[in-house]
Amino acid sequence: MKKEMISMTLISLVVLIVSGVIYHFTGNGVIFSVAITFGTIFYHLGIRLAVGSIIDVKYHNHMDYTKKWFAEKSFERKLYKKIQVKKWKKWLPTFNPEYFDLKSHSMEEIVQVTCQSEIVHEINMVLSFVPIAFSVWFGSLGVFVLTSCAAFLFDSIFVIMQRYNRPRLMRLIKK
Repeated sequence: MKKEMISMTLISLVVLIVSGVIYHFTGNGVIFSVAITFGTIFYHLGIRLAVGSIIDVKYHNHMDYTKKWFAEKSFERKLYKKIQVKKWKKWLPTFNPEYFDLKSHSMEEIVQVTCQSEIVHEINMVLSFVPIAFSVWFGSLGVFVLTSCAAFLFDSIFVIMQRYNRPRLMRLIKK
């Protein structure tokens, strides 16, 4: 998944640059829309790669999973059952599957990875709304709000998955 995300980010950057140059010389409104679209895609993909890399360099998958932030909240089990996390979590991609490999890592190390992954996605959720500021220069507030909300929801799914899995992994550690 990592290679694919990097490729999609680079492709969106190239399309942004090419369409931006074409728009500069033609003033074509359709090309302007293409540039805005791919600029937004580039932002959302690029920021996720950047945040993931920064957090990875800082913590190296060694987060303190005993911190209160990572503890299961009283409402979570009921919520996760209601939204049927167990049924859909297997369909989600994993950015670095090797981080979750039980042959290479202890259960405790994997729990630390879930904490780091959660933090990355939570930061991304907040940063998802930065593109709304672009509407000041480019207009189309609704489009920026819609894409920001979609990106926020996308990352929230991964936070839910990490928070769903972690208590189960913790119980396995205790056994």
